[in-house]
Amino acid sequence: MLNIYDSIPDGLLQAEATELYALLGKPTLIHLSGENPQPLFICTLLHGNETTSFYAIRQLLNQYKEKNLPRSLSIFIGNVEAAASNVRRLDHQIDFNRTWPGTQHSSCAETDLMNTVTDIMRKRKPFASIDVHNNTGKNPYYGCVNLLNPHCLQLASSFSDITVYFTNPKGTQSSCFSDFCPAVVLECGQSGEPATIDFVARYLDTILNMTSLQATGSDSRLYHTIAIVKVPDIIDFGTDDSTELTLDSDLESQNFTRLKTDSLFARTRLDTLPFVINNESNENVTDEFFYLDGGDIRLRRDVILSMYTTRAEAIRQDCLCYFMEQINIA
Repeated sequence: MLNIYDSIPDGLLQAEATELYALLGKPTLIHLSGENPQPLFICTLLHGNETTSFYAIRQLLNQYKEKNLPRSLSIFIGNVEAAASNVRRLDHQIDFNRTWPGTQHSSCAETDLMNTVTDIMRKRKPFASIDVHNNTGKNPYYGCVNLLNPHCLQLASSFSDITVYFTNPKGTQSSCFSDFCPAVVLECGQSGEPATIDFVARYLDTILNMTSLQATGSDSRLYHTIAIVKVPDIIDFGTDDSTELTLDSDLESQNFTRLKTDSLFARTRLDTLPFVINNESNENVTDEFFYLDGGDIRLRRDVILSMYTTRAEAIRQDCLCYFMEQINIA
């Protein structure tokens, strides 16, 4: 299931994300030599419609086409089959960012693939790991970490003044690689924005040229993900009153803002809450966050929203949103 190259495959630097399946045929790991032999690992296209990562890497590699890389580079290009159709994943696939070591999924082709990539990279002792994603809803740029250690936090704060700490969902690339190197997830707004591609390419170049990760003070806001909000498959939802669950599209502009207790979150024609909310221990805590007020679904406590979207595909394949709290560390 995996190509391994020691040079840039022909045509890669000119390819569109939708062309990678035809060009590569399957997920691909590329090792490139640089002046510093300890590699930077960059992960792209774990979700096939989140293309900023690939175009930023393509821009970075074109920048160094006529000169040596300052540091060795290992690049994993993930779900090229889904990228060909510009979707997060295909119906027959498991989410590529839920199948890394530590996953709750049973053994399958995807978990075998991620085990192989992890074993290869663990032996190479990466300088750092960077996994680049896009959002479906309207969100600022932010970095995510799985460990609150100085090196991971520096990777995140070098990208944005917003950092999110999370331990759930399981089986993510960053949580796996955090076991043996500093790791970060970059959440880069929505796909297809040229300014974002430039911004991410500059960030990758900055990390590529670092000789060490030194903890420095920052004014970053740090958030902790405390719950994930999902809509059960049996629930019919939309943004108008004709469905069982009516979502509020205006909430997409409220990501990373505090929603107050008793705020209206959604409306339903059902007599029970049409959500499932799990905390970091995967316990159902729906009643801790919502209550029904007639057909109104209201918040039982203050929450900070992130990654809220009304796009049906994203909700079905992943979630409606996350709830967070702001935290401070010494």
